[in-house]
Amino acid sequence: MGVYLLRMRDWKHPQVRVKADFKSYVWRILKALKMHSPTTHISVWYSLKVFACVRACVYLVECSCAVYLQGSRVLIFSQMTRLLDILEDYCMWRGYEYCRLDGQTPHEEREEAIEAFNVPNSSRFIFMLSTRAGGLGINLASADVVILYDSDWNPQVDLQAMDRAHRIGQKKPVRVFRLITDNTVEERIVERAEIKLRLDSIVIQQGRLIDQQSNKMAKEEMLQMIRHGATHVFASKESELTDEDITTLLERGERKTAEMNERLQKMGESSLRNFRMDTEQSLYKFEGEDYREKQKLGMVEWIEPPKRERKANYAVDAYFREALRVSEPKVPKAPRPPKQPNVQDFQFFPPRLFELLEKEILYYRKTIGYKVPRNPDIPNPAVAQREEQKKIDGAEPLTPEETEEKEKLLTQGFTNWTKRDFNQFIKANEKYGRDDIDNIAREVEGKSPEEVMEYSAVFWERCNELQDIEKIMAQIERGEARIQRRISIKKALDAKIARYKAPFHQLRIQYGTSKGKNYTEEEDRFLICMLHKMGFDRENVYEELRQCVRNAPQFRFDWFIKSRTAMEFQRRCNTLISLIEKENMEIEERERAEKKKRATKTPMVKFSAFS
Repeated sequence: MGVYLLRMRDWKHPQVRVKADFKSYVWRILKALKMHSPTTHISVWYSLKVFACVRACVYLVECSCAVYLQGSRVLIFSQMTRLLDILEDYCMWRGYEYCRLDGQTPHEEREEAIEAFNVPNSSRFIFMLSTRAGGLGINLASADVVILYDSDWNPQVDLQAMDRAHRIGQKKPVRVFRLITDNTVEERIVERAEIKLRLDSIVIQQGRLIDQQSNKMAKEEMLQMIRHGATHVFASKESELTDEDITTLLERGERKTAEMNERLQKMGESSLRNFRMDTEQSLYKFEGEDYREKQKLGMVEWIEPPKRERKANYAVDAYFREALRVSEPKVPKAPRPPKQPNVQDFQFFPPRLFELLEKEILYYRKTIGYKVPRNPDIPNPAVAQREEQKKIDGAEPLTPEETEEKEKLLTQGFTNWTKRDFNQFIKANEKYGRDDIDNIAREVEGKSPEEVMEYSAVFWERCNELQDIEKIMAQIERGEARIQRRISIKKALDAKIARYKAPFHQLRIQYGTSKGKNYTEEEDRFLICMLHKMGFDRENVYEELRQCVRNAPQFRFDWFIKSRTAMEFQRRCNTLISLIEKENMEIEERERAEKKKRATKTPMVKFSAFS
């Protein structure tokens, strides 16, 4: 299988499989685009050279352009995301508007691409997908042409890809094109996939009469499939692809498809005949020996097939024992008087109010004859029970003066602040720090800056009265630590960039032993300079950095840097920032050492003699 994957990579990937004679492809496409000028830029020649190295790519573009002129939209499927990268670069160079979806596409971008493609009269007529990328919700019914660049061993995968266009809302007949390179392993792949579909239809998708071991390919069979058509490929001298060749591809493909279907139809009939039990041969005869006589003599021992057993995922006795276990009754909550005001700790009412409310609650429990139950979950439950019951028995009602005082105190807290407002205030402190009142006020919805400022002053003065103050303070301090970290990183980048007049060309990074083998110094220099230019603390900065890398002309053919994700750029930038901070620290230490050395140096005093 490893040999097959290497051969498929060399055969399919344009950047690996380079033919010597590609000038005719380039000249033909340039002529069609009216760009066959002697002053054509070298990058255009190289891009067309890479794209024209495989005939399937040339035919793919010709077919897509042809159906686009007819008012159709195209779905292009390929198993290799590298090929989608090449097609994407070519569409960008030609100015075609397209959409792309593979296994690494985020859910939000996937939904936006599908919606933009399905808009009526949309200018995006090409949708590139990896064959195995998909899932629920992909409805591309606006496309009526499906192109399979390469086939999968599993025919159900290709059928699932075709179903992307066969959705509810499809108004046009769907045409499916499968690109197969003549005299290659692709012919055997398609033939084997058709055999699987025939067997699937023969046994009505039950699989009971299919030998699973027979479907597995041996090593010799795989090598034979890879060597298929090798003599035709190496003996072929022709490398040009003319208009006449392209127009006859469909006719030859239809002819070969008809021949293969006829051959598979015969194979299907013979397979059905083999499954019958009306042949003249006996089932008991094998290799010229009749085992029916041996069975009569008792020479053949019967091996009983194993019985099906259901494995229990749980212990039945233990489950019902736990489910039916009667636990000790929990201590009921103590009653509260009706129409009791709902006060929260984050509303910061005066402490006197809680004393009056507690006095009112104790007297209410006394009037209803409430007896405090014993709570076994607390230490010394008997002592706690006696003390609480003593408070209830000695409770007194509120005096008229205390009742008036209570009503007055109920208006002195932040009654218009809800739990949602409090959570927004805490998250804003975590995001901007406790001193940035302006940004905090913008985060709290429905509150003016004056209200937020007043609440912030009371919060930091009486925050110890909150029940979860440790958790809240830990959350805010983590956010402030991140803010300080961003400030230190910004200072480090500013100091590094300030040492160079042209940092995009002159910036050097002291790697030490942490350089690595993937990223080049030019790529690291571009990442650091663009990160400083856009702002390190900017939201979605690494996604914007990824777009800048993809649009940078110096990385036009650098597949590695263009295929990195935003998360990979973030990890690389963090590594580079650590190296820069280490370099800045070493420079500061040297400067302090030199300054200290100059300060401790004793000045020389010269004496002159007077004559």
